[in-house]
Amino acid sequence: MKKLNRRDFLKVASIGTASAFALACGLIQDLQETDMPQSNDSHHAKVIVIGAGIAGLAAARTLADKNISVMILEARNRIGGRMWTDSSLGVPLDLGASWIHGVNGNPITELAKRFNVKTVPTIDDNGVVFHADGTEMTSAEFIKLERLYESIYDEVQEIGEEVDEDMSLQQAFDQAIAKRNLSPEELRGLNLYIQYETSLDYAADPKNLSLWEWDSDEEFSGQHVIFPNGYNQITNGLAQGLDIRLNTEVKLIKYSQSGVEVETSNGTFTSEKVVVTIPLGVLKQADVKFEPSLPKSKQESINRINMGVLNKVYLKFPKIFWDDVENISYVGEWAYWLNYAAYNGEPILLAFHGGNKGWALEEFSDDEIVNSAMQTLRFLYGDDIPEPESYLITRWGKDKFSYGAYSHIPPFASGDDFDALFEPVDDILFFAGEATSRKYFATVHGAYLSGVEVGELVMREL
Repeated sequence: MKKLNRRDFLKVASIGTASAFALACGLIQDLQETDMPQSNDSHHAKVIVIGAGIAGLAAARTLADKNISVMILEARNRIGGRMWTDSSLGVPLDLGASWIHGVNGNPITELAKRFNVKTVPTIDDNGVVFHADGTEMTSAEFIKLERLYESIYDEVQEIGEEVDEDMSLQQAFDQAIAKRNLSPEELRGLNLYIQYETSLDYAADPKNLSLWEWDSDEEFSGQHVIFPNGYNQITNGLAQGLDIRLNTEVKLIKYSQSGVEVETSNGTFTSEKVVVTIPLGVLKQADVKFEPSLPKSKQESINRINMGVLNKVYLKFPKIFWDDVENISYVGEWAYWLNYAAYNGEPILLAFHGGNKGWALEEFSDDEIVNSAMQTLRFLYGDDIPEPESYLITRWGKDKFSYGAYSHIPPFASGDDFDALFEPVDDILFFAGEATSRKYFATVHGAYLSGVEVGELVMREL
């Protein structure tokens, strides 16, 4: 096990250290059917890529740039997959992926430069944390909380080194915490910090994460940056000139040494090879059938690794009433907020709910969600704050084309399962996507790199 240091933007740092159902309202502003390059009516290409998320776009771009006939079949009415920029509130807002995590050597940084896309760094030490009673946590108090967490996590690491069988991260935390006589206030603060590191980062709670493998991924160094004008600038740039068939839902993939037949809602398409970038959540649901069935080892890995949820709630107000900081945290419900005014000047707050809280959020109505968020904001900033003018709410768990946000490693799974999911089948069926990236799972750059790699693999087999 390693010391956690993964996507540090979720550390509060303020004081030195934080689909179809996805929208509650608004129109899709991404590259849609009417915006796409006009393709011919052919139902055949040398290579078919299933899915126009960044992995599929990367694979198709890699092939097309070598003059290989390639076609993308996309079930949605837009490209981007879990990268989704919406402008219905008057400014571009990302409903899925938001960040380049670590700009140094990151391929998404190079794409942003290529497409002349503006990025803005998020400053981790610019924030405020509120106690459960609504008072502001001092720098000394937060440093004390951070040290408490680090001390307990050291014990968690020791437990991981001593046990002979994997267990949940929560079990190890419970064992370490049980040795301490912590006050209710210390426990609340500790749970907030654990939430930063797990459900708000890996989209899963500690009880659903492997003690041994949960943070076994690698990172790029450097700043974390976001796109004030939308992440879709990256996917739109990659998509230029590609043959993309939107609103084409894949039902069945038949593959053999003689080629591939892909049965869809818009007829049957044929190719020599196929690249599958279907999200893990959809593979787990088995909504897309394979004939013959996938190898047992691959299916077992699909069953072992899990899909998590990180949902977003954007609230747009008539004016700014909150602290002039980038992130706002609260030791209670609605624990983490991002101040979007710091990036685009608009009076917009973004709240995150990950793991079990993310799943639970999807069961409430829009009004219930907004009212609950406003209860917390009124508690922190007073009863006279204005009502939001508009909002956006994501429900990635109910999105039938993703069934979740991104993958994580539960108890008894391992990084080997990502490798198994990436492994081609008979050099005909190839796979890409964030859940096929052992080094960079759950990231945009992991998905992109897997698409480039699989594109190069396919070329060697043609």
